[in-house]
Amino acid sequence: MITAAADGSALGNPGPAGWAWYVDDDRWGAGGWKHATNNQGELKAVLELFRATAHLDDDLLVLCDSQYVINCITKWMPGWKRKGWRKADGKPVLNVELLKELDDELVGRRYRFEWVKGHVGHPMNEAADTRARAVAEAYRSGKAVIPSGPGWRDGSGGTDAAAAVEAIDDVELELDAASVIDASVPVAAEAAGAEDDALFSFDDAPDAWHQLTVELSTEEHDRLLQRSRAAGLAPEEYLRSLI
Repeated sequence: MITAAADGSALGNPGPAGWAWYVDDDRWGAGGWKHATNNQGELKAVLELFRATAHLDDDLLVLCDSQYVINCITKWMPGWKRKGWRKADGKPVLNVELLKELDDELVGRRYRFEWVKGHVGHPMNEAADTRARAVAEAYRSGKAVIPSGPGWRDGSGGTDAAAAVEAIDDVELELDAASVIDASVPVAAEAAGAEDDALFSFDDAPDAWHQLTVELSTEEHDRLLQRSRAAGLAPEEYLRSLI
């Protein structure tokens, strides 16, 4: 059996939003939108989890902190379908396109859902939440590159259908002139130029901002986000507080 967590995040709800599914540090996926709701993020996380594992013949246990998602899939969808994707009061079902896609992906799959309480330290739920929120924060800050994850890497050729960039093992955090952290995917051009840059670049002007690039593992990046959130600070503010 594959055990995976799925979670969504929307800053402002609706607002910049992210979704993520997580099995372990080598198998996870994430994505998002400039503007969406938390429920849309939660549904999309489960949808992409099923897509990423479609090539496998394992039972799937989905850990989810959204009662809405669990009820949609396990209780409400059959009735909505019979009514033409309308609720009992005749009104259209919300998020119907995502639900229809999910309905297609569930065909022939062996799965069950388990509700877990969010934000109480459940390791897999926290890992999914951290990744979903990182995407939402990247959209909020206007960053062009966001973490998408390695998808499913098991040697069978299966990959995350939503991942449009190469898999990453490390997440790069960059403090730029405005002191904004960007969790980004390193690409070939950036990697090629990295050797030409000095680790530290200091200007003579005493009040100048200095740029510092730090490569963190996924685990270190997750821990940074968790600790900064616990301290009530943005990640860059938390890092600066350590200096």
